[in-house]
Amino acid sequence: MSQTDSATASTTTFPLSFALTPSTTARADAEREAVLADPGFGKHFTDHMVTIDWSLGEGWHDARVTPYGPLQLDPASAVLHYAQEIFEGLKAYRHADGSIWTFRPEKNAERLQRSARRLALPELSVADFIESVKQLVAVDGNWVPSGSESSLYLRPFMIANENFLGVRAAQTVAYYVIASPAGAYFANGVSPVKIWLSTEYSRAGRGGTGAAKCGGNYAASLLPQMEAAENGCAQVLFLDGETGTHIDELGGMNIFFVHGTDRLVTPRLTGTILEGVTRASIIQLAQDRGMTVDERDVSIDEWRDGVASGAITEVFACGTAAVVTPISQLKAAEFTIGDADAPAGEITMALREELTDIQHGRRPDRHGWLTRLDA
Repeated sequence: MSQTDSATASTTTFPLSFALTPSTTARADAEREAVLADPGFGKHFTDHMVTIDWSLGEGWHDARVTPYGPLQLDPASAVLHYAQEIFEGLKAYRHADGSIWTFRPEKNAERLQRSARRLALPELSVADFIESVKQLVAVDGNWVPSGSESSLYLRPFMIANENFLGVRAAQTVAYYVIASPAGAYFANGVSPVKIWLSTEYSRAGRGGTGAAKCGGNYAASLLPQMEAAENGCAQVLFLDGETGTHIDELGGMNIFFVHGTDRLVTPRLTGTILEGVTRASIIQLAQDRGMTVDERDVSIDEWRDGVASGAITEVFACGTAAVVTPISQLKAAEFTIGDADAPAGEITMALREELTDIQHGRRPDRHGWLTRLDA
């Protein structure tokens, strides 16, 4: 039985049972409410965390909810040397009646499995992934804010923690879930952003880890992201690693082009682009509106010519954190595309509003995308 087969078998036949050790230092109500009044993003963390261990012999075991706190890692832990690590990001939303829901968690679970396969890590079952999130919310549900654009950001992640310096897949692994309250991504409302075109660096190449959600991909984006900031841009856009002409994605978001009122175009999934849950949801919502959605190669020349001719009327990026972000201008060392002062597009904002309304329970969930966490 392979490493992945062993892990899958252990969770498919025997669903995990979680033990709870309540925190003795949980924040008081007043302290928690002060944080929720202005949480920012990724700065504050709830009182508990989930841990599940895995070993080659036992599979997944010892699932538990414990007080949030530092991890103890041996200096020889494989993750510190060979970056055998993956993660996910999803949100918990408090609806008007006080109930707590999340959005398409099975898609995050499936993507974590795909990432695990690519990074030679064991796969956690979809059911155990969702249960791990439910277990954390069951004890830290008071940390889910109630504002119209706020949420509790959930960060499941998996690391290789075997103490071994040989270059092979680790034989002991740990999975964790931590949570961080998040306020409105745009404090002053949704504003179009300028993005920077990276021509010196690529995000991923054929056969690489571009389709996996692993820390190394994000580490590789940090230097070009700094370059973007130096040029007054909020994000960096990467081209394909083979030809350097086709658009891949932003540092942490997928990209869409609006053509008139009836068509969306987005780069096709080639194995170098992360398959975003928000991306898939935007495609479905656009099709529900009767729009045609083309998933295909998109070149920089097409973007430039499309804006000049008026064929491309709006551009936006999407991802879990910001949901949908309008793009006003692409800047490069030798040219710009678009107007930095352009307002957010009508279709961009309509799709964003529809998606966030579904997530927060303000519109019917006609596709069955929501999963209740506090039931």
